[in-house]
Amino acid sequence: MKNLQGKTVLITGGASGIGKIMTRLMLERQAKVIIWDINETNINETLKDFSKYSSLFSFKVDVSNFEEVKETAAKVKQEIGIVDVVINNAGIVVGKYFNEHSVKEIDATMQINSLAPMYITKVFLDDMLAQNSGHICNIASSGGLISNPKMSVYASSKWALIGWSDSLRLEMMQMKKNIHITTIMPYYIYTGMFDGVRSKIPILEPEAASLTIIKAIEGNKRMVTIPGYIYRFTRFGQAIMSIDVFDWFTGKVLGIYKTMEHFVGRK
Repeated sequence: MKNLQGKTVLITGGASGIGKIMTRLMLERQAKVIIWDINETNINETLKDFSKYSSLFSFKVDVSNFEEVKETAAKVKQEIGIVDVVINNAGIVVGKYFNEHSVKEIDATMQINSLAPMYITKVFLDDMLAQNSGHICNIASSGGLISNPKMSVYASSKWALIGWSDSLRLEMMQMKKNIHITTIMPYYIYTGMFDGVRSKIPILEPEAASLTIIKAIEGNKRMVTIPGYIYRFTRFGQAIMSIDVFDWFTGKVLGIYKTMEHFVGRK
């Protein structure tokens, strides 16, 4: 969506991390911004920080609960109007070996990271189809491209998100609809979500990553990794290397398989 001025943008997880930064960037582009977040304290702080903008709205929502998503979407449409851009940004991570996961942690990760973007898109897509205009941006992860110890459930949730997101893009093309789908696959970002991660590959700065995402929406990009070489390396490496060689290069040389060893996460 090349011109965001005057457009109505919904951002999940919009009251913290890159969600909050993207909220500011959208407001600076004179968009009308709606943030959905489960943390009421963060919502109030965000409203205070951006109080100079009259085009900012907020709702406390548990995005993993479809009934709550549906009810809140109805309020949005009634009180604010049709949503032009949806950024599915809300996500969680539990960094531990799979055998250490509780069923509750597995369910929450899959519901928030994989199902919630589908729920949210479901309740807003019909309006986009009716007006033949819209943009869905799904914030996945480079963890959805490559296996990683202590990220098995998180990685699977992002693999699912990537597969659904890009399939949706193809469906919109087949239906000849002017609805763009952007799938974002960033490396680790300094937001607190991955506190404790140690990486040979530079961890991303939130401001720069957020700006890259907004520009990807403005440029109607289809699939974007941050940094860009992650996608090319992963796909090319998996294509030409045996599993043993790929594991050696990724694990020993790049050290990716050790990045979660000291994971703490956001408290």
